[in-house]
Amino acid sequence: MTAPSPPIVPISIPKPAVATQDDASSSSASALRTLITNVSTTLSTSLSQQRPWSELLDRSSFSKPDSFSEATLRLRKNYPYFRINYLLLLSSSLSLSLLTHPFSLLLLLSLLSAWLFLFLLRPTNSPPLSFLGRTFSERETLSILVLLTVVLVFLTSLGSLLISALLAGIALVCIHGAFRMPEDLFLDEQEAVSSVGFLSFLGNAVSNASAPAAVAAARV
Repeated sequence: MTAPSPPIVPISIPKPAVATQDDASSSSASALRTLITNVSTTLSTSLSQQRPWSELLDRSSFSKPDSFSEATLRLRKNYPYFRINYLLLLSSSLSLSLLTHPFSLLLLLSLLSAWLFLFLLRPTNSPPLSFLGRTFSERETLSILVLLTVVLVFLTSLGSLLISALLAGIALVCIHGAFRMPEDLFLDEQEAVSSVGFLSFLGNAVSNASAPAAVAAARV
C-alpha cells in the first residue's frame, strides 16, 4: 500500500506592474513641480543679490572713457558687481520684444511646452507617443522636436526677434559698463568667486533641473 501523495499547493506568480496613464501623468506633474520649485528658489536667492537701481543709475558716476581699453576695463569691473541687474536688463529686453509680438511669444511658449511635456519631463515608464495611429520611439520624438525647433527659430520671425532683443540688451549693458566709473564699487571675496560666468548664479537651478533631462536623454 503506497502512501498518499502530498497535496499540491498552488503557487501564484506575481505579474510585473504595468505603468498606467495615470501613473505617467502623476510622474510628469511631480517632475514639473520639482523643476518649478528648484528654479523659483534659485531665482529668488539670486534676485536678492541685485544692486540698488539708484546705484546703477547714479548720474554722478558716469563719465566718457578716454580710450577703448579703459572702456573695456570699466566693463570688466562693472560686470561682476552689477551682473544680476545686467541680466534683468537682458530679460526685460527679451520680454518687451516678445510681448509686443504675441505670435512669436505663442510660438516660443508652444515650443518650450513641447520639449517639457513630450521629452524632458516624460517618465521612463510612460507608454510611447502615438499620433494618428502611429507610435513614435524616443529617438523619433527627439528628432521631431529638434527639427521643429530649427524650423521655428530659423525659418520664422521668432529667431530674428530673439537675436535682435538679445543684441539690444547686450548693447545697453556694454554702454552702461563702459561709461560707469567703477572706482566706488567693491566686491567681497565670496561675491567675486561666484561671478565667474554671466549666468553662473543660475548654476544651482540648472543642476537641479537637469535631472529630468538626464533621465530622458538616457532613454534615447
